[in-house]
Formats: sequence, C-alpha cells, structure tokens
Amino acid sequence: MRKTIISASRVHALIVALAVSGAISAQVKKDSNKKEENNRNVMLNAASANGPREIQIGLPSADVNVLENGLPVTFATNPHSVNSNWRSDASLSHVGLLKISETAITTGNIGYAVNSFTKLGQKGFHGQLDYKTNHFGLNEYSLNLNGSLGQGWYYSANMYQDFDPGTFDIKSSQYQDRTQIYKGALTKMYDNGRGKFTAIYRNSKSHPVYTFATQSAPFIYVGDGSVQEYGQFRLGTTSYLPVDPNMTYMDMRTGEIKETSLYDASKNTSSEVFLSNDYHWDNGLTWRLAARYDHAHGALVYQTPMSLIRAQKGGYNYRYRNMLGITNRYDGEYVQTRMSCLNSGDIDEVLVTSELIKKFDQSTFRLGLNEWNYEVDYTSNTSMYDQTVPTDGDYAKRVYDANLRSGYFYDFNRNASEYYKGNENKLALYFTHDWDINRNLNLYYGGRLEWQRLNGENAAVKNAMGEYVNRFSNYHIGATAADGTKISPVALDYNWLNYDLSAAATYKVNPNFGLTGDFTYIVQHPRFENFSPATLPNTDKVIVPLGRAGVYYNNSWLSLTSLFSYISKTNNNTTLNLQHNGEIKAAPLTYDIQTLGWTTDIVASPLQGFNIHLLFTYQRPTYKKFETEVVFSDGHRDGINATGNIVAEIPQYIVEIDPSYMISPKVRLWTSFRYQSKRYANINAAYYFNGYWESFGGVNWKVNNKLDLGCTVVNFLNQTGAKGTIAGAELITKDQAKDYKNVLVTGSYLRPFTIEFSASLKF
Repeated sequence: MRKTIISASRVHALIVALAVSGAISAQVKKDSNKKEENNRNVMLNAASANGPREIQIGLPSADVNVLENGLPVTFATNPHSVNSNWRSDASLSHVGLLKISETAITTGNIGYAVNSFTKLGQKGFHGQLDYKTNHFGLNEYSLNLNGSLGQGWYYSANMYQDFDPGTFDIKSSQYQDRTQIYKGALTKMYDNGRGKFTAIYRNSKSHPVYTFATQSAPFIYVGDGSVQEYGQFRLGTTSYLPVDPNMTYMDMRTGEIKETSLYDASKNTSSEVFLSNDYHWDNGLTWRLAARYDHAHGALVYQTPMSLIRAQKGGYNYRYRNMLGITNRYDGEYVQTRMSCLNSGDIDEVLVTSELIKKFDQSTFRLGLNEWNYEVDYTSNTSMYDQTVPTDGDYAKRVYDANLRSGYFYDFNRNASEYYKGNENKLALYFTHDWDINRNLNLYYGGRLEWQRLNGENAAVKNAMGEYVNRFSNYHIGATAADGTKISPVALDYNWLNYDLSAAATYKVNPNFGLTGDFTYIVQHPRFENFSPATLPNTDKVIVPLGRAGVYYNNSWLSLTSLFSYISKTNNNTTLNLQHNGEIKAAPLTYDIQTLGWTTDIVASPLQGFNIHLLFTYQRPTYKKFETEVVFSDGHRDGINATGNIVAEIPQYIVEIDPSYMISPKVRLWTSFRYQSKRYANINAAYYFNGYWESFGGVNWKVNNKLDLGCTVVNFLNQTGAKGTIAGAELITKDQAKDYKNVLVTGSYLRPFTIEFSASLKF
C-alpha cells in the first residue's frame, strides 16, 4: 500500500529531496539562475543519514520532484523511490532548487523541485573520491573518473556504494540502507562550441530497509505534549522489529501463499539509458532534447504499527515459539499489532522532453514539450502479525493468540491491499517568458497545457447492489466475497485536460529595496496510484492556487526577503485506516486544505568571516471538508470530522538559525538550529507533541586543493522525543484525549545524537 494510506500523518508534508553538489559548471549556473532559489541548508537532515530533508509548504504530499538532466528521476515514487536510484554523489556537477513556478510549468507538479545535472567529461583526466562515515558504522563511497578521449569525445564514470547499518542493530537485515549505483557517460562536443550529444547508462540496486526499520517505537505519552521512554527502550537506538525477518503473505494476483524476507521484499533494481542533445545557433536559438528509458522493479516495505493490546486482559492467550521450537506463554503487558505492506511493481518508463529557447536582448522565450509514458504492474500485499513490546530493550518476538489462530500471520490482504496495472501518459506543451521590461521591472510568466490519459485495470470491484467490496481476508484476483461477488480486474480508461499558469514580478523601488510577488494556478487530475484502493477516487479536477507577495532589501552585507502567502488544494484523495476493538476499516476520503503563511528570510555578513542565515515562518494549514464515517462489523459507527482543524504533523512556527565563521582561510566552523513548534499527532487535533530544536554543528577543513575534510554532529543538543502521529489514534477526540495521560503509544521519533566524518579527494 501507499505510504499516504498507511498513515494519515504522512499525507501532510510536501517532500523535496535535496543534496549537496559538487562543482557548478559556469554554463549550468548561468542558465539556471532565474529558475532556482537558495537551498537554505536543505541537506541537513534531522531524520536520516542518507535521506532527503522535508520541506513543508502546507499541502498534502505529492510525488517527490527530483530532476536529473531535465527529466524526473522517477515518474512515480511508489513503489520506485527516488532515493533507490539517485543520490547526491560525485557523479553530479550541480544540484539546485527550482522555484515553485518553474516546477509547475515544466513538470505539472506544485512545490519546489531538485534540479541536478550529471558530471560530464572534461579535458585531461579528473577524479574525485568522496567518503562519509558515522559512529554507528555508516560507510558511503562515491568515485568519479572523467576525461577526454580525443577528437571532441569525453567520458565520465561513477560508482556509488552505501553500507548503512542505521542507528540501531536490527536482526532482520545487516543494513538499513544498501544501495549501489553505477553510471557511465559518453559525450561528443560539436565543433565551434555549438553544443553536445550525451549518452548515459545507469544501473542501480537498492534495499531501502529504513522505510520499515525506523518507522515506529513505543513511548509514554505523558499528556502535556511531552513523552518518556518506555522501560529500557531507547528512542532511536533500540530496534522495534522482531528478530525473525521472514514474512508470509498472499499474492494479490494469484492467491498463492508465499514467503519472503523483509530485506528481499525491499529490493529495487533499475537499468536506464539516457540520451540528450544540445545545439546552439548564432541567432540566439538553442534546441535541447532529453530522453530516458528505464526498466525497473520498485519495492517499498512498511511495517505499520496499528493497535496496542493489553495482553493480560480480554481473554487473550498469546504464545510464542522459542529457538528450540517450544511453545511458551507470553506474560508481558502489551502486544503490538502490525500491518505489513509489501509494495512492489514492474515498471517501464519512457520520458522525453524537448525545448526551444530563444534569447533576445532583454528577454528569454522558451517553448517545451513533454511526452512521458509510464507502464506499471503494481500490487501491495498486506498481512497482519502481532509482536511483543519488551521493556528491557531486548528484541521483540512475534506472538499469536492461541484462542484464534495457530500461526503468526493472518488477515492476508484484508485491510489495505492494492492493485493496479496499465499505462499513464502525459503529453504537455508549455512556454515561459522571462522579460526584463526595464532596469527596474522583471516579469516572468508561463503556461502549460497537458493531456493526461490513464488506461488499464484495478480491483475496485462492485457487488450486485452497486456497492464497493471491501478488502476481506484472503482477498485476491479470482477470490469470491461473502456476498458471492467474484473479484476480477476492473477496466480503467480516463482522459483529462490539465493546465498550469504562473507569473512572477519583481520591481526595484531603488537599488536596494523592491517589491516581489508570484502567482501559480494548477489544475490537475488523479494519478494512476490513486486508483489502487478498493474504491475509485474522486476524479474531479484538483485545483491549487498559490500566491505570494512581499518585499526585499539588499545591501553589501544584508539580504532580506519577507513574503505573505496563500495556498490551497481541492479534492485531495486519501484513505484512512480507522480502528475499533482490533478491527481495521479502510475509509476513503476526499478533502480540501488551505494554508495562510508569512516567511522572512535573512542572510547577513555583519563581520568579516562571519555569516548568518535566519528564517522565520508562520503558517496555519487547516482542513476543509474533512469528514468520513465507517461502520465496523459489531455495528459500531464512528468517523472523523476534522474540518477547521490544524493539519496534523505540520508546525505553525518554524525558526532556522544558521551561523558560520571562517576561523582561517581554510577552516570553517558552522552550526544550524531549527525549531519546530507544537504539532498535532492525530487528525482530530487531540494529541500533540511539544516543539523541539533540531541541531547540527561541524567544521570543514580545506587541507589543500586536493583534499577536503569535514566533521558534523547531528542533534548535538541530544534531544529525544517523538514526532509524526500516534498509531491507531485517528478516532480519538479532544474530549477523550483529556483522560489519556501516561499511556503507552507507538509513533515516530527524533534522530539520535550522531557524529559524522567526511572526506573528498580530488586527483
């Protein structure tokens, strides 16, 4: 199943993956200046050693926008995540942050996007070896070799290897992230600097175990927004996964009972060919073509915690088998139920983008074409199991209720299994005009017209009464529901016309002070992945207006921008997994969201060698038309009406403080502090977590022209605590939460204190 379905909390952040770049080529920098923004230390990630930082703009999450050489790294992030075949390593010459308006026009998505470029060959021979480690045992290597072959031909070759055991010792896998990426590029430069032709091949294999290994932990919810560790369980360093890595599941396509390991179930592979051509004419006209074919297998595993059960109450009889096969009674206080979601799909992508760019004396006009085709055969096989909740910091064990079953795994595909197969195609025509009307006024505007087609099948099956058949135990293609309905694929065929409009203006009142603003209006329709649940999504158009306006001020030592913003989005499709007495009901939902905000960004250099970045953001994201209801098997009727509530997981106040000082011409000392205010931990705004500081600090030493060394300390304030949402708490109301004090819950947690070392050698 999709992450947005597993937990409603995951719906409420726009995720943007960013990374540290290598040397920026002059040409790329020149062309991308007006398209990009400052990255604001986006690579300091308080959640992961190798994953991207999350940037929140108050909207539900969309696909991660990461571009390499002008094309999305992946068409869809589920089940083939960006991080499985793209890393910010020595193979990249440039990584920047595209503006929201530029992202909307060129990709059709709302939000910031990563803009990265592959490092191509240069004259002579060049090499770069990057290495990173931490005190938990991370080993990350990246090697790039590039040079000339003669007669205008150049080569570049790169190898990336990641061996990350994570911050705690899990028994289901040796690594939380094991990724290997190999990339080779061959470039032909045209005579007289007319341009170049490039061919790139990339092969990757990745096991993103962190998607399920770091997902949850038990802790005591005190009741005042704070948490306490449970017994000897240490947040961030104690594993909450059972020792046994093997999983039993039912294949959605065939009904076969199969077994796999969690490590094998998260295996991603990709084999990709990329071709590009750049050509420049003397009249200022440039033609750019980028094309990529990717044959991939994507996989993501989630071990989603559901309800916590008092094992010694309610007539339970939990048992487990020890290493000798002897069955023993479990005498612990709690049992954690988990839903395992094994997402996988076979994928073929063909992405083509072509652009004509014409430069005039005071403006640049661009005409672009996208032809993006996505073939996928996807399932999410789900199963349930129960595990112990140890207080001594030991590993959890799988248990089963001997009154109900004799094995560990049950309810195959019952709750949130998913299936879709077919094709999604996007054909789009877009233009932009960047116009310096005079020395004081700049205007940027553009539009995008997109034809989107979906063709294929899913498993949103209706019975004879015209009602959707919910996922039942042992659900699969060919199964028969209790009412006699035969489960068979349902054909899909949709055609939509989408469009995007964007405009931005900057006016210089004087050489230092000015006015700035931008407006983006996007009309889109559901993606193929929205058709994966047991019901069809709302297929009405999704409208996203975004407006920002404010002032800026620049002088020799200060740069300030202050903006008010408004953004909203209609017809968000999601599915909530609502729980009652151990039963889980999938509740489809369509809702709106609205966010008002104010951001002030300051970069200052008041003293020689000293720089500081300050960011303050206030935002108020609220749910609109957020209401759903389900009826459980015992007749209990329950639901959620969160209209008007502050969106879960998103802080209303964000503060960033980033000072740095050059101790010497070769040594830089820096720190970074990020404050996130109170965040609600369920949709009903009943639970909440207090604000906290993320802290980073480090020193960078340029030993010489060949060697750079660095040391970074993550969470040097050593804060421990929780974030995200509380598992199984979707239906808890504010009145009910008043009585929930000093209770055991399950949720996500802050990244623990970590010391990282890095080195970069050029030769």
